[in-house]
Amino acid sequence: MNSIWTRIKRVFSRSSGFWRTGQFSQPRYEYEPILRSELFSADQMASHGIALAGQHRLSALSARDSMLRRLDDNEQLLKRSCTALVSAQLSSRAVTPAAEWLLDNYFLVEDHIRTARTHLPKGYSRELPRLINGPSAGLPRVYDIALETISHGDGRVDEQSLSRFIVSYQTVMPLALGELWAIPIMLRLALIETCGAWLRG
Repeated sequence: MNSIWTRIKRVFSRSSGFWRTGQFSQPRYEYEPILRSELFSADQMASHGIALAGQHRLSALSARDSMLRRLDDNEQLLKRSCTALVSAQLSSRAVTPAAEWLLDNYFLVEDHIRTARTHLPKGYSRELPRLINGPSAGLPRVYDIALETISHGDGRVDEQSLSRFIVSYQTVMPLALGELWAIPIMLRLALIETCGAWLRG
């Protein structure tokens, strides 16, 4: 079965006719490119956790809280994308099954966005350890961990793989209690942003 992100990519490929220059406003941040990573088994995720922990470097300085604004950017992009698909339906243009799937299930995305806002109060992510290196420099370390989980699972989160990944990571670099508590919300944010990355890419 195709993953969610493969379906979304098909919906918004430039050849589909839904993407138009200037239709979407520029985001306020320079986002990472679409995550295209090798799919890992649970054993491979455990090994990757050790490798990633060895690469991460933390900053001792606080930074502005950008997670909520990133969420806002992705929410607006998703809304505008769905509006474009609805317009295509109303104009009797052919809409792919993947587009219909997105429209039928967008309420689930909205629910995750609302949940993310509820569990990510303003200023919360500023208290989490941040990275000073890699593509997620300036962002919470636990958010990069979530992105890695998503990218090596093709948009799926497997409990066993995630657990082994986190345990292995902590054999090299322990996570703070606040980071462990933040994993579920960071996974939501990573999934939403990965969806937005497909639309931008």
